[in-house]
Amino acid sequence: MQDKIEFKFKSPNESPGYLLGQVTMLWQRKLKKVLDPLNLTQTQFVLLAALGWLSKKNNAVTQVDIANQSNADRMMVSKVLRTLQDKKFIRRQEHETDTRAKVIKLTNEGANVLQKALTAVENADIDFFSVLGNNLTLFNQNMISLIDQTENE
Repeated sequence: MQDKIEFKFKSPNESPGYLLGQVTMLWQRKLKKVLDPLNLTQTQFVLLAALGWLSKKNNAVTQVDIANQSNADRMMVSKVLRTLQDKKFIRRQEHETDTRAKVIKLTNEGANVLQKALTAVENADIDFFSVLGNNLTLFNQNMISLIDQTENE
């Protein structure tokens, strides 16, 4: 029966989806090692980083802004932001013009942990992707193409 199973790819190493999954798991494992000591998960880091980035240009960053910036599900963002608030990394306050929205702000503690996490993650990225050498720019461009294609579907 198993000999009737047909694969389009001759081996797992020819499957881009399989390879992307493997690289993603290895990269996430590396990030977990640097984020665990900071009491952050990767998802919490992504949302804090999105908040930090958006806050540079906007004083009224909302949960929807964070979800859009990080391509994340709004309900998941809500739950993770609640956790970050419990950790005292963010605070929520009333929006000046939109009564349904809350403005999300980094606390001093949140800004400090975000800066440490950014340094740790950026160093981990440099280390992890250094094997690509001069191909890193092309790798990044290819990932951007995949993101753009998917966002436009």
